[in-house]
Amino acid sequence: MKRILVTGGDGQLGMSLKQKIKEKPIAESTFVFTDVQELDIMDEMFVKTYFFSNKFDYVINCAAYTAVDRAESDQQIAEKLNAEAVKYLAKASAAQKATFIQISTDYVFSGNESTPRKEDDPVGPLGVYGKTKLSGEKFALEYNPKTYILRTAWLYSPFGNNFVKTMLKLFKEREEVNVINDQLGSPTNALDLADAILTIVQNDIQAYGVYHYSNEGECTWYQFAEEIKKLSRSAIKIEPIPTSGYPTPAERPKYSLLDKTKIKTTFGVSVPDWKESLKSIL
Repeated sequence: MKRILVTGGDGQLGMSLKQKIKEKPIAESTFVFTDVQELDIMDEMFVKTYFFSNKFDYVINCAAYTAVDRAESDQQIAEKLNAEAVKYLAKASAAQKATFIQISTDYVFSGNESTPRKEDDPVGPLGVYGKTKLSGEKFALEYNPKTYILRTAWLYSPFGNNFVKTMLKLFKEREEVNVINDQLGSPTNALDLADAILTIVQNDIQAYGVYHYSNEGECTWYQFAEEIKKLSRSAIKIEPIPTSGYPTPAERPKYSLLDKTKIKTTFGVSVPDWKESLKSIL
């Protein structure tokens, strides 16, 4: 019987994992979902005590500080949750010889490229969020040899706050919205990412290291918004604007496409097209 801990259980990826396990239970596996109330991963002594009382075969860390702009002025907390807490979990899971799965981001890259990023391409985060997530990756790999890093991008789901839910809300409230049209990426349905994580757990082939997962295809935020508009049959007018027309505290990568070859060939993970995935949610 495999025991699997999921931290950040109330976030959009944690909730997506709950949904997937409900739909397709994994034989001989017990999942334990925690959030800050049950397990404060920023408290090292709390983590040690929790792991002393509970034994796991897998630890999936879905907890993160994801408020990209706020991280610029809230660096200490972002560092604590995205890096230090990852170190605590990596150490605690390694002590139990448990496999550690850490979720990371396209923000570890500068976004100045023009071809999909491979796992071993040079990193160069632009802001605090990307830097702290990259530190988390390094801690995970350093403190637990049985680690998978899963980088993803443009995550959305039926849960939590995300671009799709924001757009649907604005479509009801406004007659026109401005959306950035010069950042390129691939929207990722968190339910698909949850599927990929569960495939790794089920396969159990011990091919540790860094992997990329996002949905297939590419678009700008403006094209993403247009597709949401089409599928939700909204009459709103969407105006494309450049990044310079919407200044934010944190600089965004202009190019966020990830190469998924490694995860597909290693685990046989299927990667749906972003439009099909969006349709399945809406």
